[in-house]
Amino acid sequence: MAKRFLIFLFIGTSIVASAQSKRIWAKSFLHKKSPEIIVDTWLTDKPDTDGKFVLIDFWATWCAPCRRFIPDLNYYQEKFKKDLVVIGLSNQNPRVLESYYNKIKYYHGTDPQKRTYKKYRVTGIPHTVLIDPDGYVQWEGYPMLEGYELTEEIIENSINSYRKKHKK
Repeated sequence: MAKRFLIFLFIGTSIVASAQSKRIWAKSFLHKKSPEIIVDTWLTDKPDTDGKFVLIDFWATWCAPCRRFIPDLNYYQEKFKKDLVVIGLSNQNPRVLESYYNKIKYYHGTDPQKRTYKKYRVTGIPHTVLIDPDGYVQWEGYPMLEGYELTEEIIENSINSYRKKHKK
């Protein structure tokens, strides 16, 4: 009887949790101007973001979900390279990040003073923000949150929607 109750409780809790609205671990800037991105040290060349979407990924080497998301970010950078710049931003020392230099195929830098983290009020990572060429946040959140994942379709739809709106 106790097992059935626990199973029922788990299923009920899961249904309620999935029905709840998206939760993020940062201040929401959705459809608002993005705060300035401050990078102390670029571990790659500084990207040219002019006229492009920018995808910022707040991450750390000790964060397992952050590390699991690296291949997706590599894929997005390659797939959308004409329209998108992916930036990994960590507050760790560059030496700690050295072992990831050959795994990361997108731009990355450090913010050890957490200036950008503080502007976004990031309290949990990974936290990802998709910013349009005009500087407005089009998507934000934990990129692997069930039911609210950041996907190729979301990026593609954001780019296409922006193009349609700004067609000359």
